Amino acid sequence: MRIDVMTGSVEFQRLPKTVVPRHYALYLHPDLVGLTFTGHVICDLEVKSQCSTIVCNSAELEVTDVTVTDANGVTQRPTVELSAELETLTCRLQQPLAPGAAQMRLKFAAPLTDKMRGLYRCKYTSPCGEERFAAATQFEATDARRCFPCWDEPALKATFDITLVAPRDRVALSNMPVSREEEYPRRPELRVVHFATTPIMSTYIIACVVGEFDHIETTSDNVCIRVYTPLGKGEMGRFALDCAAKILPYYKGYFGSAYPLPKLDLIAIPDFASGAMENWGLVTFRETCILVDPVNTSTARRQFCAQVVGHELAHMWFGNLVTMEWWTHLWLNEGYAEFAMYLSTDYLFPHYKIWMQFVSECYMGALATDSLRTSHPIEVPVSNPSEVDEIFDGISYDKGACVIRMLHEFLGHEAFKRGMNLYLKRHQFGNTFTEDLWAALEESSGRPVRDVMSTWTRQTGYPVVRVSERREGTTRIITASQRRCLADGKPDADDQMWMVPLSFSSSQSPSETIHKVILSERTTEVRLENIGPDDWVKLNPGAVGFYRVQYPPEMLEQFKSAIATKVMPALDRNSLVDDLFALVQAGDSSTVDFLRLARSFVDEDEFTVWSCLLSSLRRLWPLLQHTEMLEPFHAYCRQLLRTIHKRLGWQQREGEGHMTTLLRPMVIAHLVSFNDQPTLAEAERLFRAHQEGTGTLHADLRSAAYRAVLKRGGKAEFDMMLKLYREAEMLEEKNRIAHALGSIPDPELLTSVLEFALSDEVRAQESVFVMISVSANRLGHELTWDFYKRNCQILCDRYKGRLLAQLVKSLTEDFTTEERALEVEQFFVEHPHPGAERSILQSLETIRLNAAWLQRDRQALSEYLAQCQ
Repeated sequence: MRIDVMTGSVEFQRLPKTVVPRHYALYLHPDLVGLTFTGHVICDLEVKSQCSTIVCNSAELEVTDVTVTDANGVTQRPTVELSAELETLTCRLQQPLAPGAAQMRLKFAAPLTDKMRGLYRCKYTSPCGEERFAAATQFEATDARRCFPCWDEPALKATFDITLVAPRDRVALSNMPVSREEEYPRRPELRVVHFATTPIMSTYIIACVVGEFDHIETTSDNVCIRVYTPLGKGEMGRFALDCAAKILPYYKGYFGSAYPLPKLDLIAIPDFASGAMENWGLVTFRETCILVDPVNTSTARRQFCAQVVGHELAHMWFGNLVTMEWWTHLWLNEGYAEFAMYLSTDYLFPHYKIWMQFVSECYMGALATDSLRTSHPIEVPVSNPSEVDEIFDGISYDKGACVIRMLHEFLGHEAFKRGMNLYLKRHQFGNTFTEDLWAALEESSGRPVRDVMSTWTRQTGYPVVRVSERREGTTRIITASQRRCLADGKPDADDQMWMVPLSFSSSQSPSETIHKVILSERTTEVRLENIGPDDWVKLNPGAVGFYRVQYPPEMLEQFKSAIATKVMPALDRNSLVDDLFALVQAGDSSTVDFLRLARSFVDEDEFTVWSCLLSSLRRLWPLLQHTEMLEPFHAYCRQLLRTIHKRLGWQQREGEGHMTTLLRPMVIAHLVSFNDQPTLAEAERLFRAHQEGTGTLHADLRSAAYRAVLKRGGKAEFDMMLKLYREAEMLEEKNRIAHALGSIPDPELLTSVLEFALSDEVRAQESVFVMISVSANRLGHELTWDFYKRNCQILCDRYKGRLLAQLVKSLTEDFTTEERALEVEQFFVEHPHPGAERSILQSLETIRLNAAWLQRDRQALSEYLAQCQ
């Protein structure tokens, strides 16, 4: 055992490989009234070398009756040691085990907690109004050990026979189909449900659910697919069922192998911390990520549900069939599933133009996060599993997907697909390292994948490519140089470089790539032929490469007419805006220059471009919220949006495109945020008409309308919204209302919203977002931070991992002074948040970036906004 000399704590070590599991017979009995569970497990082991101890994982379990039997049938009762710190169970044997087969048996018990990890309880209300509980599991990343003692590492795969004890009137589900049922002895209200043996698999994708559900089903490619919903809401699973039924055969063709299980269940869980979880054969979802109502679900939410289904089903291959060897390679699961999600959504709904949305949904956020010094590599070294939750972030998911998209473009579709198929075939039911993926792709393409891609997965950050040009007749000579792109604009001490796949387009063919080259050195020259004197040249067409481009003023000037006339494709207009704004934050350009450029987009009509513009403008709000510039800034934003708002109107038009339908509520929501009085008034009028039954408020507009009513309201409107919240049956509608409550312009009522967030009326996973909504209100920012500090222990006990990290980051990163940075820093020194350390460091970095930014640009920005009045 090693001791960390700095902290005195026991240093984490992975489980010894002297004894490994081969098969588990797992028996679980959740008590949905007493809110406890009991169980036993029989684990068939392989002893690799003679040993006197067996070490596996166990956490928060009462373990009893442990026996170990060797291959000769000799049974012994070992001395058992449980380590709460290491989350291990150690069996010390009187007689050593010889290499070969062995078997361990033990019993265990624990409370069914509401922590949304391990085997836990979910609260719901029955159709007759009775409060009841279901039991569900969430094991990723390291919480199977909170359900049963096991070898809880992804590489230690085994097969499983799972048995559940469940009430006769409840649904019991696990990864595999039911093999048989029998009566529970002396308890006629219970039954024992046995499930078929699983394939060899990791512990983190085991799943069990016991509760009351309706379901609908279909068959696709000889696989029975079911969607389980709350009682009475079966048809709300129809959209997800249709998506899944089409995605399975699509993935079979794309991945080159069929889904290997006989059934696939998708289930809406009442209390669920993540959006969804890819348990093999039993995918669990938050209700709002799978349930779709034809009238009350917004267009954006419907699209999101399709994407989530596509993401989770991609994991059936990437993650479940082929699994990363250790959490360092998590991106092999999440990055590829994110990429495949866009493939499947584009296949199902080509009118979504989802690859255009990829840039605003995935690409821009990943660039922003990865420009922080506190970012991490895609392949982030993970020693202790307590670190795992923090890498379920925008780097593993979004940057991972962006790098795969870049690689797809670099290799070409067919070579990329062949490589992925080879990777899956070669490693099915096994575990892999990132190098295994590169090897398969190199073999299929003949390209130096490993050399190129290791610079993107093993290094933190990405480059900004600085360009200049000179002309020699019709030849344009581009000089391109690279350096690490950092949000603070300061040099990188590590002097990193990347293998950068540069691509070029020109005004002659704005949508085509005219040249490609790898930038492998610090600087290179590229010669482009047949470029006219008035033609512009742009790098990274389609925003495929994961890098930014910094142009000199004369090249930017050439782009202006192409932007105004929309000759330049939307994604290129988008990337120009995003790259320029990043340079503003870094101090390489001024905020005023950005605002001047933004005004040239007044006639813009593309959703993705507006998404980028508005995202950038939202980043300015924290800087200005407590200054005299806030109202002039709002006025500037209102003026920028009025033309597009007038063009879009308030109602969908027959035959309009999907992106237009997404753009309308986004524009209206921002006009509400910027206090546009005509918009606030019309939103409230539509809301009142909807309530009185004289009009219909489309689901797309409800969130903005609720916030508009509350922004202009007081106690009466607040009470009215609470009443609507309590009457709403659909969780999506409840969330719209709850998240709007933070808009009320009354500090006393905002305090009530924070108290409401922690009440039993709000599901635990949604409380975080209600608090964040209050923090987003200028009047509520300070209130929410003080509320968090007072309730820190309650919140830390309630949340672990991603939700807590998201809350902490959202409540702190909008501060704008060094004094605030020091206060936040000191608070978290005095109140450690295990699993949120990186998020705290990123918040502190962002606060200091904000402070420097405001100090640098305040005077010029104030003068410019005053002129805009």
